[in-house]
Amino acid sequence: MPVYVQHEVLARINDVFNAEALWQAPGLSLFARRPLLRDLLERSPREQRGRAATRCFSHVTLMLPQDEVDDDRHLTRGARVRDLAQSLAALHQKDFGDLLGDDEVRYHVVGTDAVQPGEVKVKFGHAVYLPAPGEQLLYQVSASRDSAVWQPVCAIYPEQRLTLVGQDAANATYAVPGWTFGEGGILLINDGPEAPLEVQVRPKDALDCRFDAANDYYVIRAKGGAGARVLLRIERAAGAQPAAAAKAAATPSARPPAVWKARTPLDAEMTAMPLAAAAAPAAPLVPENDATFAPVARHRITLAALALPRLSRYRDTGAAALEVGLGASLAPGGPGQDSLIRFAVDDADQVHAITADGRQRVAVPSRFAPVDGAAVQLHAVPAGMAERYAALLGLEQGPSQPAAAGTRLVFGRGMPALAQLRVLDAPHFLRQLDGSLAASADRLGLSRNAFSWEATSEGLRIVRLSESQALFHLDAGLRLVGAIEVASTAQPYLIPSGHHLVAGHYVLRFDA
Repeated sequence: MPVYVQHEVLARINDVFNAEALWQAPGLSLFARRPLLRDLLERSPREQRGRAATRCFSHVTLMLPQDEVDDDRHLTRGARVRDLAQSLAALHQKDFGDLLGDDEVRYHVVGTDAVQPGEVKVKFGHAVYLPAPGEQLLYQVSASRDSAVWQPVCAIYPEQRLTLVGQDAANATYAVPGWTFGEGGILLINDGPEAPLEVQVRPKDALDCRFDAANDYYVIRAKGGAGARVLLRIERAAGAQPAAAAKAAATPSARPPAVWKARTPLDAEMTAMPLAAAAAPAAPLVPENDATFAPVARHRITLAALALPRLSRYRDTGAAALEVGLGASLAPGGPGQDSLIRFAVDDADQVHAITADGRQRVAVPSRFAPVDGAAVQLHAVPAGMAERYAALLGLEQGPSQPAAAGTRLVFGRGMPALAQLRVLDAPHFLRQLDGSLAASADRLGLSRNAFSWEATSEGLRIVRLSESQALFHLDAGLRLVGAIEVASTAQPYLIPSGHHLVAGHYVLRFDA
């Protein structure tokens, strides 16, 4: 296999900013002198015919001791670094001009703590490329172990044909965070903006690399396909963030936060609503069926998703962040350390994914595969609900409850009979601006007595019990059918089998 990245160390250098001292040793003795930069380029040509070099490498990265580079930046504003790069480029052009063709000589000088005093690391080769000033990005490459937290690996430019990513930045063009496979790497071949980027394992049998078309990333494993994995995502470089989105992301909260009021007796406890509204008398509760017979349950109500609220609407309550964890089975639970993945929405309405590798803002919609065989979908909110909600977090293992025909049950904060569906009714999900925990996340948008339901052969009959409770009807694909405006005892609203009802944070599916 060819050496894609030449990596050498020049030792015993008295002045690491002296271009002549790095380029060629004085004297004519070939056996006594140490190999320096000119010798390394001469011994490793880019192309050769027989033993004669026909082309040489023209892009070189130098790594100097970090303290030396810092001192130069402090004392001369980086003048010695710039002079070193320019002087070496001139020496390179002078000695190898006939082997350069149309290639432009480029040098890049950086500092690193991995270099000892008096040493300079040199890197050049087929997979070493330095972009021209102002050259635009073509691709951006990032890596992840859980598909939620992505860390940048490198950028690829239009004229950058070969890029090798792998274990470390010495033997590859760029190191991949979380790489645990030892030797071997992934070669990215760019034949121009019009051609797709080609991905190859080097050496050929070192790793297993397959493309996951459903998630649009590569899955890299040790040979045999078992053990740890690294995910590699290659995206066409996007332009700058839209001004409106950037402004929204940077706009701080302008209104001073309030705090939760002391808890009142259950019959007087209010729901936190984004807009002030006059208290309306609740509709009379329909008592639960107290019959002694036990009808066979042929229907079920399932918590299919969680509607993550826009906390900016509830800023007066002091709500700062709502966080939900998914365990190993992807069942929802508190945001504990044993969560496989967590999702949080803050008071700027930004959604973040949190795993053992860190925390990262995510786009909506997005799909995640924190481990093999587990998929988590973050759905976009239908347009008619976007003012209230930031995202819909799909639950493959949400809790479910039988819905016996002929039985009317009440859903809301004050009804313990259906508490297993209200998974956010605990203080550790919602954090306030002062760092304390709120009594219950359900106080954001869910009334004590929100609605009642009755399962029938035609569907789920809904009766609104609180005038201030927002209710939405979604179809089987989580598309908005409409807001539920009229749902009375005389005229109940019907939810067909397989469709969803949204109340507060909960997206409930009726299954016949």
